[in-house]
Amino acid sequence: MNLTDVIEGLVEERGLDRDQVVEIVREGIRAAYEKRFPEIEFTISYNNRTGAVDVMVEKEVVTSVQDDDHQITVRRARVHDTKAKAGSKVLVPFADKVGRIEIVTAKQVIASKIKELECQAIYDEYIERQGSIISGTVHKREFSGHSIKIGEVMALLPKSYSIPEENLRVGAPVRAVLREVLPLSQGEYQLILDRATPDFVQKLLALEIPEVFEGIVEIKKIARIPGYKTKIIVMSNSPEIDPVGTCVGVGGVRIKPILKELGREKIDLIGHTEVLEELVRHSLKPAEIDKVEIHGDGNRATVWLAQDQRSYAIGKMGQNIALAARLTGVEVQLQDKGGTKDAELELSEGLLDLPSSQALAETDDQSSEEPFDTISSGEKITQDEREENEGQSTLEQEGLKEVAEEAEEAAAAKPKDTGSVVDDEQAQRDQIAPDEH
Repeated sequence: MNLTDVIEGLVEERGLDRDQVVEIVREGIRAAYEKRFPEIEFTISYNNRTGAVDVMVEKEVVTSVQDDDHQITVRRARVHDTKAKAGSKVLVPFADKVGRIEIVTAKQVIASKIKELECQAIYDEYIERQGSIISGTVHKREFSGHSIKIGEVMALLPKSYSIPEENLRVGAPVRAVLREVLPLSQGEYQLILDRATPDFVQKLLALEIPEVFEGIVEIKKIARIPGYKTKIIVMSNSPEIDPVGTCVGVGGVRIKPILKELGREKIDLIGHTEVLEELVRHSLKPAEIDKVEIHGDGNRATVWLAQDQRSYAIGKMGQNIALAARLTGVEVQLQDKGGTKDAELELSEGLLDLPSSQALAETDDQSSEEPFDTISSGEKITQDEREENEGQSTLEQEGLKEVAEEAEEAAAAKPKDTGSVVDDEQAQRDQIAPDEH
């Protein structure tokens, strides 16, 4: 059985070690023979010179053979070993052949071992790159995600580790964090990629911005909602370098490639400060904040802002304020700068808690039971005084009504002289007219 071509083909095509491939072939052939002849112990050897695989079996040298599978006569044994004698053991070629079923078994064992060998080679190559960014090409789209081709290796970018609503075209280049390297492949894949982790943005910054890579500009903390926004606190280890300006670049030349890689996702860069109030203020970008007050141990903050800035601070579905809370570790309570209770809004770990209907009802009940009426001057009148004032107002209104009725009656009784007045005026005109002529 000459397997030289098979072994050399596996070594060249798949880049496997030749000695390991030879050992796998030997194990496959041994499995086939042991399946057909389970009671016999075989020794498989590969002849490097001829490329043949020899199947040998060990037999005991005896003068009279009782078991052909395990014994051999002295005369026949000396054909293979001239020093053979009764009581010794000798390796002799196994004459029987295996059937088609056993050959299939040998192929399965060899294929399985070759697969394990390939997985080990991939694992050894990529395990040191785990956690770093690697580049590949979109090979195809699958139900579970995208298949990414990295050299000759196929990697999986699952949907759960993809940027939401991201559309990766087949054949397009793509970058991702190598999240996991599996010892054995699951299906076709041994490499698992991730584009949704905050580490992906952090690694992109290190790749695109030399100061971040060299540690001159340090990323202190990062919070991300994939597909929406990433907020990053950056600090400069050199007083001459502005960390935010360094990351943005002139005209955004440094940050634009990162934004292009992230699609529609935005990035907020925040300069590091030890003043928690300032950190909370800047973390709520793009909202303009009027005042920040920290409470207790620094885990709660009240933020005053204008009503038209509230939507900017909260963000889409509360995501902006959730990122701010995650970035600073502070529970944020928004309040209009006028201080109205209706405008208060609390956020705990990114979730909005609106006032309950029961609490609003209790507020209404308390206001309805108030025994005083508030007036514009800030003074208060009692219930008795209010009734007395109402009575006086009623009397005054009745008196005015009587005066009005008497005036109407007097006007009705007076004769109308409008006609005579008109005649007198016409006579005066007639007297003046001739003089003018």
